[in-house]
Amino acid sequence: QVQLVEFGGGLVQPGGSLRLSCAASGLALPLEHIAIGWFRQAPGKEREGVSCISSADGSSDGSTSYADSVKGRFTITRDKAKNLVYLQMNSLKPEDTAVYYCATDGGTYCSGNTYYTPLAYGQGTQVTVSS
Repeated sequence: QVQLVEFGGGLVQPGGSLRLSCAASGLALPLEHIAIGWFRQAPGKEREGVSCISSADGSSDGSTSYADSVKGRFTITRDKAKNLVYLQMNSLKPEDTAVYYCATDGGTYCSGNTYYTPLAYGQGTQVTVSS
């Protein structure tokens, strides 16, 4: 059974930074071989796909994508040695406040399924941006 866990959330002032991490267990292969996405959900709002990184293999080649709302501020990366996926969040705004989840549909490419019909996602980590 695939399980994902997120950590690294917290309270930060506007303009500050946080780095979220995503770890996995129960996978037949290291994390680098599947697409991993981050989505967020704020109270009363719909789920929003934030960022995704495709498999590091073959034609997918670790390509990344970002929601317009975070482009230029957030960066998704992999640490192959530690088998982690990171979401570096800079220039945080109050509207970034949400529970952040990492997710996968088990595929190698990013798609809407990565966020909206995932095979697995974690329990989430709270990010609060407030002065």
